[in-house]
Amino acid sequence: MKRGTLPLTALRAFEATMRHGQMRLAADELGVTHGAISRQVRGLEDMLGVVLFEGPRNRLAPSEAALALQPALTEAFDGIETAIERIVARERRVIDVSCTSTLAMRWLIPQLVHFQAEHPEIEIRLTADHGPVDFSRHSFDVAIRVGAGPWPDGAVLELFPDRVGPVLSPKLLPLVEAGTVLDVPLLHTSTRPDAWPDWCRQTGLPDPDGGRVFEHFYFMLEAATAGLGAAIAPDVLIRDDLAAGRLVAPFGFHPSGLSYVALSPPRACRDAETFVAWLAVRAELLPQA
Repeated sequence: MKRGTLPLTALRAFEATMRHGQMRLAADELGVTHGAISRQVRGLEDMLGVVLFEGPRNRLAPSEAALALQPALTEAFDGIETAIERIVARERRVIDVSCTSTLAMRWLIPQLVHFQAEHPEIEIRLTADHGPVDFSRHSFDVAIRVGAGPWPDGAVLELFPDRVGPVLSPKLLPLVEAGTVLDVPLLHTSTRPDAWPDWCRQTGLPDPDGGRVFEHFYFMLEAATAGLGAAIAPDVLIRDDLAAGRLVAPFGFHPSGLSYVALSPPRACRDAETFVAWLAVRAELLPQA
């Protein structure tokens, strides 16, 4: 079928139905009635000469043809949406930045006042995410992540190495000084489940056993500050806590082998390049703990 004859309205109705699993939800998304969605899907079936949904009216199931068609449509519509969002953002001088949540809270957001002072014409729109980066599917202009790669196509700027070590409330320090850090409750996070085992192997301690697991990194840090146990944390995330005496790091910090990086897509907009260059300057100002 040639592009000039593609039934775009019907394809949108079908793709939304497949994605939501119900015509009613597809109708809500597209702002039309359930009947309109049903007519578009039937028309698409007639045009293609295939059955897309099978079964009784109230329990329709996608056919093999529907399952084969939907992924390509979703990818195509996602690509169109992403391209439009990038164009609109360029015109509005808006940069969409994706950053891991705890780094955003503990380092990036406090730095943004300096960026606003230097570049008042550029707006930063920040979202929290630690997942894989795919610029062909995501609409953000810059992504800040921690890891070892490989990274997606585009520009990769290393901001600073990930340096980690045990941190705990000062009131737990006597227990550590009288034995080992494994004598206090251990705190874990689901985003870095191997943090304690890796640190113990590097320092010659036995594999840790048990402890509390928190869904978010900042939950774990708050638990450590409250005296619930010891956590493995990057120095960049707890500098203020160390300076204020809320946490202590009796063993210092050592490279984990990971790095914090700023990622930008191929053919990034000029404002995104400006922001990444500014990130590099702010990262250089970060003192070594």
